[in-house]
Amino acid sequence: MSTPTDEILALTRRLLDAVAAGDWQTYRGLVADDLTCFEPEARGQLVEGLAFHEFYFRLPRDPARPPQPAMTTLASPVVRMLGPDVALVAYVRLVQKLDDAGRPVTTNCEETRLWKRIDGGWKHVHFHRSLPS
Repeated sequence: MSTPTDEILALTRRLLDAVAAGDWQTYRGLVADDLTCFEPEARGQLVEGLAFHEFYFRLPRDPARPPQPAMTTLASPVVRMLGPDVALVAYVRLVQKLDDAGRPVTTNCEETRLWKRIDGGWKHVHFHRSLPS
């Protein structure tokens, strides 16, 4: 039987896999309609709702340029249960991929995500993503 910590980590990995794959349907199923966030693309503004995020998922992909393989790692994840129906997860997200010249590169960002149990299932309700300074 999985613990709440295991569930939150699995959901977070599933969410990040959906982001990496451009899978809007899976992403949409994991997040609340009123998702809020602070992230670099928002230029210091608090974003609410899904339209901002959907824009990036819907950008056309160049069929002549297949997606490069990438691997996402959650480094040092910490899950804190803030109550029976609210969980916070914090970690550094490492993404390994190939640059345009075919050389391996690793990028990183710091992320904090808040999950809330809604109607019996976990929904992602807020995140804060920061690039290293």
